[in-house]
Amino acid sequence: MSDAFAAVPGAVVDDRGLAHLGNPVREQRELAAGAAIVPLGDRVVLTVAGEDRLSWLDSITSQALTSLAPAVGTELLVLDPQGHVEHAASVVDDGERTWLIVDRDRAQGLLTWLTRMRFRLRVDPQDASADFGVVAGTGAAVGVLGAAVVWRDPWPNVGVGGWGYAATQPHPGADRDWAEAVVPRAAWDDLAAAAVRGDVRLAGYLAADALRVAAWRPSASAEADGRTLPHEVDWLRTAVHLDKGCYRGQETVAKVHNLGHPPRRMVFLQLDGSDAELPTAGSAVRLGGADVGAVTSVARHHEEGPIALAIVKRSVPVDAALTVEVGDGEVAAAQEVVVPPDAGRAASVPRLPRLSQRR
Repeated sequence: MSDAFAAVPGAVVDDRGLAHLGNPVREQRELAAGAAIVPLGDRVVLTVAGEDRLSWLDSITSQALTSLAPAVGTELLVLDPQGHVEHAASVVDDGERTWLIVDRDRAQGLLTWLTRMRFRLRVDPQDASADFGVVAGTGAAVGVLGAAVVWRDPWPNVGVGGWGYAATQPHPGADRDWAEAVVPRAAWDDLAAAAVRGDVRLAGYLAADALRVAAWRPSASAEADGRTLPHEVDWLRTAVHLDKGCYRGQETVAKVHNLGHPPRRMVFLQLDGSDAELPTAGSAVRLGGADVGAVTSVARHHEEGPIALAIVKRSVPVDAALTVEVGDGEVAAAQEVVVPPDAGRAASVPRLPRLSQRR
């Protein structure tokens, strides 16, 4: 569906969708201010119909969903038996169907797994991506699109049954206003036509990525590398209910949170901006020449400049001077603590100002 936007003046479209329209920095400002919206061509819509849908999803995922009220946004994780993140989905129910918004590269795997887990329950998971697309922006900006449903991102609020590890106050995502509207395919095409005429201002996914990274918001396609525990990226705050019934991976979730610490931790990196080249996802994070982690997301933010999220070993000191691999060289990277080394129920973490404020 992303090809519909290729005719918009200045549009650069790739495999993920609409990347930008010539000025990603300006697009960020407009997107954050509610003056632009972004078509997310790399997001897929799944639906689950049936009387048992919410209790069924509750029983097989990390989130408590049985009593989810219509139009209330939350998110869930599907974990493997060892507690590693396999899938993540944004969740909203309309009273008749549950809508799941997922990353395109994991959608088929999640749908296959859900189909296998139906048993004799009254549930019907379906791929609705042929009929619906996802458009994102501020709540007000997408609220006028005539969407089937709108998912409002709960990040970074700590949900009922959740737990927040990041101690920085205020949280850098505290003012984040983000919503994703599920629009019919006809509305998606109409939006592209309106953008071609200049009647609608669009932003590309690079702008959306930059706002997400600045808010320390994990993404399944970026931060879940096959061995990621939700604790490592502070996902307990919005995607896990620690007091709900049994589900696959729950034992690990409880054990790490109550009795131990996650083996790795996500950090936010302020990158040296003197080099025009940015690192890429997977670039090594180094301490004293030794690899101690890897970059997961990177962006050039309209206020903070080059920034990144990375996952490093828990043993990396919080005040360590890090570097990040860029091409054949390295750039300096000042870390801000997202998940502290002693994260867990028993941790007593001082409230830290953000590095940019300390400066």
